[in-house]
Parts: sequence; C-alpha cells; structure tokens
Amino acid sequence: MTNALVLPVLIPLLTAIVLTFFRNSFILQRTLSFLATASSAGIGVYLLLRIQSEGILRLDFGGWEPPYGILFVGDSFALLLVTAAATVTSIILLYAFSTIGEAFEKMYVYPFMLFLLAGVNGSFLTGDVFNLFVCFEVMLLASYALLILGGRKVQLVEAFTYITINVLASWFFLLAIAYLYGATGTLNMAQLAERVAENGQGPVLTVISLIFLLVFSLKAGLLLYFWLPGSYSAPPAAIAALFGALLTKVGIYALIRMFTLVFHHSPEITQSIIGIMAALTLIGGSIGALSSSNIQQIIAYNVVIAVGFILVGLAAGNEVALQGSIYYVLHDMVSKAMLFLAGGLMISLTGKAKIGELSGLIRNYPTLGWLFFIVMLSLTGIPPFSGFIGKVLLGEGLIEAETYVLLTLAFLSSLFVLYSLLRIFLNCFMGEAIIGSEEQVVLKKRTLLPIVMLGVLTLAIGIGADAIAPFVNDAASTLVNPQTYIEAVLDKEAMLKK
Repeated sequence: MTNALVLPVLIPLLTAIVLTFFRNSFILQRTLSFLATASSAGIGVYLLLRIQSEGILRLDFGGWEPPYGILFVGDSFALLLVTAAATVTSIILLYAFSTIGEAFEKMYVYPFMLFLLAGVNGSFLTGDVFNLFVCFEVMLLASYALLILGGRKVQLVEAFTYITINVLASWFFLLAIAYLYGATGTLNMAQLAERVAENGQGPVLTVISLIFLLVFSLKAGLLLYFWLPGSYSAPPAAIAALFGALLTKVGIYALIRMFTLVFHHSPEITQSIIGIMAALTLIGGSIGALSSSNIQQIIAYNVVIAVGFILVGLAAGNEVALQGSIYYVLHDMVSKAMLFLAGGLMISLTGKAKIGELSGLIRNYPTLGWLFFIVMLSLTGIPPFSGFIGKVLLGEGLIEAETYVLLTLAFLSSLFVLYSLLRIFLNCFMGEAIIGSEEQVVLKKRTLLPIVMLGVLTLAIGIGADAIAPFVNDAASTLVNPQTYIEAVLDKEAMLKK
C-alpha cells in the first residue's frame, strides 16, 4: 500500500481550491498551477518505476481493505495515462499563460483546468465503479465551466448540446451501476471481475455490459460523436487542446478497463459490437475531416478518427493489439494537444478559421508552419515520430486476430488523416502570402515554446519507444491477464509477498 497514489489527484485538487482565493494574483495562479501539474507528472513517473519492482500498487482509504472500502489501484496502464495527462496539461498551461488573457484568468480558468486534471487522474486510478462515476462527474463539471468561459454565443450553443448529452450519459451510468450492484452485490472492479468469472457472464450481465458500452462510448466519442466537433472547436485553443488531449481518453480508458477486466466473457457479442462501432467511427470521422473547410472542425474530426483507431485494438483483444492501443493513446494525447495549439495559433494570428481564407503563412511564421508539418507526420504514423510504433503494433495485432476489415479501415483512415491535414498545410502555409509585413501580428517565442516542447515530446516517444516498452508491455499483459489485477487487489498473501 502506498499513499503516493492519491497525490496525482490530491495535488491538483487542493491547488485548485487554494487558487480560488487568489483570483487577481496572476503570477501566483500561473506558478502554483504549473507546479501542481508538473509535480503530478513527476509522481506518475516515480510510481511507474515502483510498479516495475513491486508490482501493482494499492491504496485503501481509511484502512478499509477491499472490497469494502474506497481504493486506488495503480498498474502500468493507469499510471502511464496519469503521467501523460499531467505532462500534457503542464505544457498546455504554458501556452495558456501567454494566450488566454487576463479576462479568462479572472474567471478561474486555472482552477477549472486543475479540477479537470484531478477528475481525469481519479478516473484512471480508482478501483471501483461508483468512484469512477464520481471522478467522471468532477471532470465533466470542470469541462462545462471551461466550455462556457467567455460567454460567446457559439460556446453557449455548443455547451447546451455537450451538457445535455453528458447529463443523459451520466443518468445511464448510474442506471448501469445500480443494475450491476443488484446482479453482483459489489462495485469493486477486482471483485466484480472475480464474481463474473466464477458465475459466468449471463444474459443479464451482458445487457448491463451493453449499457456501460453505451455510456463510455458517449464519453469517448466512439460512434456517438455528434457532440464532439462543435464542442471541441468552440473554446479558446488552450482549453480545446486540453479537451482533445484528455477527455476522450477517459472514456477510452474506461472501455478498455471494463471490457478486459470484467466484461470479457462474451467476446462474440461485446468485442464484435466494439469492432463495428470502431469501424463506423473511422468512416464517419474520415468523412467529416475531408468534407469540412473549417480548421478547428477538421482537427476535431481527427480526434474522432483517433478514437476509432485506438479501439480497434480492444476489438482485436490480443496482447499485441492492446500494446498498440496503449502506445497510440500516449501518442495521441501529445500530438492532439500539439495539433489543437498549432491550429488555434493560426486562427488567433490571422482571425480566420477557414482553409480558403489563408495562404502563404509559412513566409510569415515559418517555425509554426514546420511545427504543423511535424505534427501532421506524427499523426500519420511516419517514423521516427510517436504515431509509428502504435500503428505497427495495432497492425500486427489485427493480423493476428484476423480482423482484416478493421485493419483495412484503420490504415485507410491514416491516409485520410494525412490528406485532411495536408489540405491545411498546403492551402494555408504554402502558396502566395496574403499577410503583408505591416499587417503581420508578432508571434512571441514564449507562445511557440509549448508547441515546440510537444514536438520534441512526440519525437522522443518515437525514438525512445524502447524505454517506454517495459511499461507498455506490462500494462498490456495485465489487461489480457485480469487475474494479475484481481490478485493484486484482493489477495492479501500476494500483497505481502511484494
């Protein structure tokens, strides 16, 4: 048992509360918020290293041992995502410091970003389903506030759809929790997995699993993504980057966790449905990215494509495919943040958001242009950037599972990602410059620095894939061997042997 497991949630949560009392102290808000996210990332790395030597970590709140009390469980999968989420949030905060403006800073934008990170990290670490719901709600409440900050009409319109859908999804989530507890008598994930394995996943539990699939698909944007493009393109770039990097990943995590740990006994039903939904998501996201001329909308549809691409690994269900999904989640958190920041900066510098309205920007802002080119290569899966290794492993896993239709759609979607982003690059950065020297807005180095940092990070993940491999392999091994997770949480003797 280790108390450090609570720190990635507790630090941003307490910092957010403290910052609400210092609304007008901008330097203090910036300093404390960055320190909170950076320290959360550092703790995530520390806990990952401990897992390699000690095995899965567990924290029982109040001394109540599972399955009776609230607990956090730290395995490699959860802590890889915690570390990535905190790291990306730290870099997005650096971008926000120079772009968000004092008006937003007075509206508690940094506390809300920290509340969102606390909810995200809590979702990754919790060991029971009800507290997964609680952490989801903390994250969503913060996202509601961030979405409407500024009060522009487009934000309020998109917020209405976003909030309505998520409130409905939360109601179904509670319904599924109630039915699950009635059917099994527990909400502890490890004990749920044990009881379902012992008693079998009958028709009742299969129906309950489909309700969870509906809920998490709404959260992740798997097929049910109609709310996503508008919601992710309405707020300022820093907030949109935070949404694009983190929010769908929580839904993806919940799907992978629940359907490898608890509801994996009827793969002919659940995995088949997930595969169909992933395929339709790839198709719909590709069509949306190709048909839109709005830069923010194209970027948002690329989020949808990534959701489908990641979850084909869950549909395949083997260890190699899940390794690919985990690599790709880490890659996508970094590269989507970079893409949203680069796209948002283009729009803020020019005041224009459509492809046909921009041309020749690389002559005015060459560094920004080549950074956009780098993130385009990364998302397409060109080596040595971070998207390459995930796509290779997913391809191997899909071949092993003999799901050739999903394999074809997944890699066709990569071509659509390339084409959609190449449209932006060729039309907006290449060609005749339309901004004269007198009209050119000065681009400060400190504004570009976070995008450069994300570019370095996507390259580092690609080049340093071998360094990450032990953690990813351990995470995938735990997912395909759920007994490892169950014993670490419930077996006292196994805990004592660590």
